[in-house]
Amino acid sequence: MKRALVYGLARSGVAAAAALARDGVEVVQVDSTLGNEDDLALLDGVDVLVKNPGVPGERPLVEEARRRGIPVWSEVELGYRLLRPRPFVGVTGTKGKTTTCELLGAIFHVAGRDAVVAGNVGRPLSGVDAPEDAWIVCELSSFQLEDVHELTLEVAVLLNLEPDHLDRHGTFERYRDAKLRIFERAARKIVPRGLGLEGTEFGADDALPAEPLIPGRHNRENSAAATAAARAIGIGGDAIAEALRTFPGVPHRLELVRELGGVRWVNDSIATNTFAVRRGVEAYDAPVRLILGGRAKGEDFVPFARELPKNVRSVYLVGEAADELAAALDAAGRSYTRAQTLARAVELAAVEADPGDVVLLSPACASYDQYANFEERGEEFRRLVANLR
Repeated sequence: MKRALVYGLARSGVAAAAALARDGVEVVQVDSTLGNEDDLALLDGVDVLVKNPGVPGERPLVEEARRRGIPVWSEVELGYRLLRPRPFVGVTGTKGKTTTCELLGAIFHVAGRDAVVAGNVGRPLSGVDAPEDAWIVCELSSFQLEDVHELTLEVAVLLNLEPDHLDRHGTFERYRDAKLRIFERAARKIVPRGLGLEGTEFGADDALPAEPLIPGRHNRENSAAATAAARAIGIGGDAIAEALRTFPGVPHRLELVRELGGVRWVNDSIATNTFAVRRGVEAYDAPVRLILGGRAKGEDFVPFARELPKNVRSVYLVGEAADELAAALDAAGRSYTRAQTLARAVELAAVEADPGDVVLLSPACASYDQYANFEERGEEFRRLVANLR
């Protein structure tokens, strides 16, 4: 490879460009901020197009690359080729990917094995520098799996499948098909019980070597998946048990930010679809004050509003999707308050919450209307809560 085009200069695109340049490859950089997305002549002489996962496959440059027979790789495909023959564990699913990957990393650590956690959230795969015998635990999104070609996993884990990213994929079937590509060249497959998929099944009710420290039935399910994957690799029960008992969880995922006056303030900013919100609410027996909203991702909010548990005592709506959420809540006969901003929602919840309540930021929406990403939204929630008196 002599010349590569890297499309999209977010975190993984920057890492891909740097990795290619280190290998002596001439890199053409394309990004919306550079104003060159429509310059098809940039493909002249290009051997491969490496696509940031945030770039849709329907963009003119990507379609033209395919028409010319230029391979289109996800950044993960590039990272895999740079890191092989190191063994890979891949984890995908609608929710729980980061938690499960980080838990697997903790299990490897307790077992005394070298492992690096990378991928969709966190360190881009093409930026990893790891010992030759290290395992790579890779979080894989549907966007990344769309453009893999040789990615081969020792163990592939599918956590769950619920509608998500329909604004990008168009249909649930296309989203599902992208997710299931994780199994195409996998030696061992870990799959949710009840989906009828080939592989080692797991579920939230499985017997585990120890009960996990992280709360919620969904996290017990994530722990069961991580346990099945670790056992497939040959890690013993004692190491798995120690990791389950001590792993504290991941920021922005049912993260207890503060307890003030008997009220627990919980940051679940990662919950960008209704499936994740349901699981977050189910983690608590207490009354919940729920903060919803942001940028909608093509989901129908009506079933979610209709099934909202009775322990959700109040709902505060923020961001672009407030009208859409309000219409769904109206149809379900559920009350709500239009807070518009996260700051106002925190202010209102602080007044209305009683001792024993949980104030839960679990938005069911993307963050891009008001924040750069879900991490920035979660950090803002933390700051606002820390400033409460």
